[in-house]
Amino acid sequence: MLINNHVIKHYLRNVLFINGTAYAGKSTMVKMLADKYGLIHCGENYECVPGGIVRPEGGGLITPEKYPNLGYFQTMKDWQEFVSRTPEEYDGWIQGNTRELIEFEVTYLMCVSQSQKVIVDTNIPADVLREIADYNQIAIMLAPPSMSVEHFFDRDDDKPFFLDQINKLDDPEWGMKNFRAILEKINSQERYDEWLGSGFFTLIRKDVETDTRVETMEILAKHFGLSDNE
Repeated sequence: MLINNHVIKHYLRNVLFINGTAYAGKSTMVKMLADKYGLIHCGENYECVPGGIVRPEGGGLITPEKYPNLGYFQTMKDWQEFVSRTPEEYDGWIQGNTRELIEFEVTYLMCVSQSQKVIVDTNIPADVLREIADYNQIAIMLAPPSMSVEHFFDRDDDKPFFLDQINKLDDPEWGMKNFRAILEKINSQERYDEWLGSGFFTLIRKDVETDTRVETMEILAKHFGLSDNE
Protein backbone atom coordinates (compact mmCIF):
# COMPACT_ATOMS: atom_id res chain seq x y z
CA MET A 1 0.00 0.00 0.00
CA LEU A 2 1.27 3.45 -0.90
CA ILE A 3 0.24 6.58 0.99
CA ASN A 4 0.22 9.89 -0.85
CA ASN A 5 2.85 12.29 0.48
CA HIS A 6 0.17 14.97 0.75
CA VAL A 7 -1.59 12.86 3.37
CA ILE A 8 1.66 12.11 5.22
CA LYS A 9 2.51 15.82 5.24
CA HIS A 10 -0.84 16.60 6.85
CA TYR A 11 -0.27 14.13 9.66
CA LEU A 12 3.27 15.39 10.24
CA ARG A 13 2.21 19.03 10.55
CA ASN A 14 3.23 19.11 14.25
CA VAL A 15 6.71 17.67 13.68
CA LEU A 16 9.90 19.75 13.55
CA PHE A 17 12.91 18.13 11.89
CA ILE A 18 16.63 18.83 12.42
CA ASN A 19 19.10 17.08 10.14
CA GLY A 20 22.63 17.78 8.91
CA THR A 21 26.18 16.68 9.56
CA ALA A 22 27.99 15.29 12.59
CA TYR A 23 29.20 17.57 15.39
CA ALA A 24 26.92 20.41 14.28
CA GLY A 25 24.96 20.44 17.55
CA LYS A 26 21.77 18.75 16.35
CA SER A 27 21.13 16.57 19.40
CA THR A 28 21.90 19.45 21.75
CA MET A 29 19.43 21.76 19.99
CA VAL A 30 16.68 19.14 19.87
CA LYS A 31 16.95 18.61 23.63
CA MET A 32 17.16 22.32 24.46
CA LEU A 33 14.18 23.22 22.30
CA ALA A 34 12.14 20.32 23.66
CA ASP A 35 12.89 21.34 27.24
CA LYS A 36 12.17 25.04 26.70
CA TYR A 37 8.99 24.71 24.66
CA GLY A 38 7.52 21.51 26.04
CA LEU A 39 7.96 19.47 22.86
CA ILE A 40 8.14 15.71 22.62
CA HIS A 41 11.84 14.94 22.27
CA CYS A 42 12.90 12.30 19.74
CA GLY A 43 16.65 11.76 19.75
CA GLU A 44 18.63 10.26 16.90
CA ASN A 45 17.43 6.76 15.98
CA TYR A 46 14.22 7.51 17.87
CA GLU A 47 15.33 6.75 21.39
CA CYS A 48 11.86 7.76 22.54
CA VAL A 49 10.30 4.71 20.89
CA PRO A 50 9.63 1.97 23.46
CA GLY A 51 12.04 -0.86 22.80
CA GLY A 52 13.94 1.14 20.23
CA ILE A 53 12.93 0.59 16.61
CA VAL A 54 16.51 0.08 15.50
CA ARG A 55 17.08 -2.77 17.95
CA PRO A 56 16.34 -6.43 17.20
CA GLU A 57 13.71 -6.50 19.93
CA GLY A 58 11.80 -3.63 18.31
CA GLY A 59 8.54 -5.51 18.05
CA GLY A 60 10.06 -8.25 15.93
CA LEU A 61 9.62 -6.08 12.85
CA ILE A 62 13.26 -5.79 11.92
CA THR A 63 14.82 -8.88 10.40
CA PRO A 64 17.96 -9.13 8.23
CA GLU A 65 15.84 -10.59 5.43
CA LYS A 66 13.52 -7.59 5.22
CA TYR A 67 15.94 -4.91 6.44
CA PRO A 68 19.54 -6.00 5.77
CA ASN A 69 21.07 -2.76 7.07
CA LEU A 70 18.95 -2.34 10.20
CA GLY A 71 19.33 -6.07 10.79
CA TYR A 72 23.12 -5.98 10.51
CA PHE A 73 23.55 -6.19 14.28
CA GLN A 74 21.82 -9.54 14.24
CA THR A 75 24.26 -10.98 11.72
CA MET A 76 27.62 -9.36 12.47
CA LYS A 77 30.31 -11.53 14.03
CA ASP A 78 31.36 -9.03 16.69
CA TRP A 79 32.04 -5.34 17.27
CA GLN A 80 35.57 -5.67 15.92
CA GLU A 81 33.99 -6.60 12.59
CA PHE A 82 31.78 -3.52 12.90
CA VAL A 83 34.71 -1.10 13.18
CA SER A 84 36.87 -2.98 10.64
CA ARG A 85 34.64 -2.56 7.59
CA THR A 86 35.96 -0.59 4.64
CA PRO A 87 34.90 3.06 4.32
CA GLU A 88 32.76 2.08 1.33
CA GLU A 89 31.03 -0.73 3.24
CA TYR A 90 30.41 1.46 6.27
CA ASP A 91 29.08 4.35 4.19
CA GLY A 92 26.79 2.02 2.25
CA TRP A 93 25.47 0.66 5.54
CA ILE A 94 24.80 4.18 6.86
CA GLN A 95 22.91 5.15 3.71
CA GLY A 96 21.00 1.88 3.76
CA ASN A 97 19.96 2.43 7.37
CA THR A 98 18.74 5.90 6.49
CA ARG A 99 16.43 4.57 3.79
CA GLU A 100 15.21 1.55 5.73
CA LEU A 101 14.32 3.68 8.77
CA ILE A 102 12.06 6.08 6.88
CA GLU A 103 8.85 4.05 7.11
CA PHE A 104 9.39 3.40 10.83
CA GLU A 105 10.19 7.03 11.56
CA VAL A 106 7.32 8.49 9.59
CA THR A 107 4.77 6.04 10.99
CA TYR A 108 5.86 6.68 14.57
CA LEU A 109 5.92 10.45 14.13
CA MET A 110 2.43 10.47 12.64
CA CYS A 111 1.17 8.61 15.71
CA VAL A 112 2.91 10.59 18.42
CA SER A 113 2.45 14.10 17.04
CA GLN A 114 -1.32 14.40 16.69
CA SER A 115 -1.92 16.21 19.98
CA GLN A 116 1.49 17.75 20.69
CA LYS A 117 4.42 19.20 18.80
CA VAL A 118 7.44 16.94 18.34
CA ILE A 119 11.05 17.81 17.58
CA VAL A 120 13.29 15.15 16.13
CA ASP A 121 16.98 14.64 15.44
CA THR A 122 16.32 12.88 12.17
CA ASN A 123 18.24 11.09 9.43
CA ILE A 124 15.44 11.36 6.88
CA PRO A 125 17.15 12.46 3.64
CA ALA A 126 16.54 15.74 1.85
CA ASP A 127 14.47 14.37 -1.03
CA VAL A 128 11.99 12.79 1.38
CA LEU A 129 11.85 15.76 3.76
CA ARG A 130 10.85 18.03 0.87
CA GLU A 131 7.81 15.86 0.22
CA ILE A 132 6.56 15.43 3.78
CA ALA A 133 7.20 18.76 5.55
CA ASP A 134 7.11 22.50 4.94
CA TYR A 135 10.12 24.83 4.93
CA ASN A 136 9.49 26.13 8.46
CA GLN A 137 9.40 22.57 9.84
CA ILE A 138 12.94 21.72 8.71
CA ALA A 139 16.35 23.01 9.80
CA ILE A 140 19.75 21.80 8.68
CA MET A 141 22.77 22.12 10.96
CA LEU A 142 26.24 21.75 9.49
CA ALA A 143 29.79 21.49 10.77
CA PRO A 144 32.81 21.62 8.45
CA PRO A 145 33.83 18.07 7.47
CA SER A 146 37.21 18.46 9.15
CA MET A 147 35.49 19.36 12.43
CA SER A 148 33.18 16.34 12.22
CA VAL A 149 36.18 14.04 11.78
CA GLU A 150 38.63 15.62 14.23
CA HIS A 151 36.15 15.82 17.12
CA PHE A 152 34.27 12.54 16.60
CA PHE A 153 35.72 10.93 19.73
CA ASP A 154 35.28 14.06 21.87
CA ARG A 155 31.68 13.22 22.67
CA ASP A 156 30.76 10.88 25.50
CA ASP A 157 27.77 9.06 23.95
CA ASP A 158 28.81 5.87 22.16
CA LYS A 159 32.16 7.14 20.91
CA PRO A 160 34.29 5.74 23.78
CA PHE A 161 32.77 2.35 23.03
CA PHE A 162 33.92 2.56 19.39
CA LEU A 163 37.39 3.58 20.52
CA ASP A 164 37.53 0.62 22.89
CA GLN A 165 36.60 -1.77 20.08
CA ILE A 166 39.29 -0.33 17.82
CA ASN A 167 41.86 -0.82 20.57
CA LYS A 168 40.84 -4.48 20.84
CA LEU A 169 41.82 -5.16 17.23
CA ASP A 170 45.00 -7.10 16.49
CA ASP A 171 46.37 -3.93 14.89
CA PRO A 172 44.80 -0.93 16.66
CA GLU A 173 46.95 1.52 14.69
CA TRP A 174 45.53 0.17 11.42
CA GLY A 175 42.07 0.17 12.97
CA MET A 176 42.25 3.83 13.89
CA LYS A 177 43.55 4.76 10.45
CA ASN A 178 40.75 2.79 8.82
CA PHE A 179 38.07 4.26 11.07
CA ARG A 180 39.33 7.76 10.36
CA ALA A 181 38.96 6.98 6.65
CA ILE A 182 35.40 5.87 7.44
CA LEU A 183 34.70 9.18 9.18
CA GLU A 184 36.11 11.11 6.24
CA LYS A 185 33.89 9.11 3.88
CA ILE A 186 30.64 9.61 5.77
CA ASN A 187 31.48 13.27 6.54
CA SER A 188 32.67 14.16 3.06
CA GLN A 189 32.74 17.62 1.54
CA GLU A 190 30.35 16.35 -1.12
CA ARG A 191 27.74 15.44 1.48
CA TYR A 192 28.23 18.78 3.23
CA ASP A 193 27.75 20.62 -0.07
CA GLU A 194 24.59 18.65 -0.82
CA TRP A 195 23.01 19.85 2.42
CA LEU A 196 24.30 23.38 1.92
CA GLY A 197 22.66 23.54 -1.50
CA SER A 198 19.45 21.81 -0.44
CA GLY A 199 17.44 25.01 -0.08
CA PHE A 200 16.50 24.31 3.54
CA PHE A 201 17.04 26.74 6.41
CA THR A 202 20.66 26.15 7.41
CA LEU A 203 22.94 26.98 10.33
CA ILE A 204 26.71 26.39 10.19
CA ARG A 205 28.86 25.76 13.25
CA LYS A 206 31.99 27.87 12.93
CA ASP A 207 34.18 26.59 15.77
CA VAL A 208 34.20 24.50 18.94
CA GLU A 209 35.52 27.17 21.28
CA THR A 210 32.61 29.62 21.34
CA ASP A 211 29.48 28.60 23.23
CA THR A 212 26.60 29.65 20.96
CA ARG A 213 23.99 27.23 22.24
CA VAL A 214 21.50 29.82 23.52
CA GLU A 215 21.89 32.02 20.46
CA THR A 216 21.48 29.05 18.14
CA MET A 217 18.41 27.84 20.02
CA GLU A 218 16.79 31.27 19.69
CA ILE A 219 17.46 31.34 15.93
CA LEU A 220 15.94 27.89 15.50
CA ALA A 221 12.97 28.75 17.70
CA LYS A 222 12.22 31.76 15.52
CA HIS A 223 12.52 29.69 12.36
CA PHE A 224 10.18 27.02 13.73
CA GLY A 225 7.68 29.62 14.96
CA LEU A 226 8.17 28.58 18.57
CA SER A 227 9.31 31.91 19.99
CA ASP A 228 5.94 33.48 19.11
CA ASN A 229 4.23 30.98 21.39
CA GLU A 230 6.10 31.79 24.61
